[in-house]
Amino acid sequence: MSELPDPTDLALVFKALSNPTRVRILQWLKEPDTFPPQLEPAEEVGVCLKHIQARAEVSQSTASQYMAALQSAGLVTSHRIGQWTHYRRDEETIARLADHIRTEL
Repeated sequence: MSELPDPTDLALVFKALSNPTRVRILQWLKEPDTFPPQLEPAEEVGVCLKHIQARAEVSQSTASQYMAALQSAGLVTSHRIGQWTHYRRDEETIARLADHIRTEL
């Protein structure tokens, strides 16, 4: 997501945040070190989808769909390492969103 004030972008964000589990995932990703250890530090590459799936207690396909929604909204970014996808919060976008909500909505 490039510019948050676009109503289409905001609608994607609010749609992604309309699911309680996706909101919890975004909250969990705020503290990536609370997930099980990985080969690469979660602070650098993000949290592996399998760890997100396990904590959320959902299937792999559901976890993938949740992360795709958060990524489409610009709230997370992904990083592939081999066959694994790691996710981390996009703090810049989240900060712009918070600022936009505070000043414009």
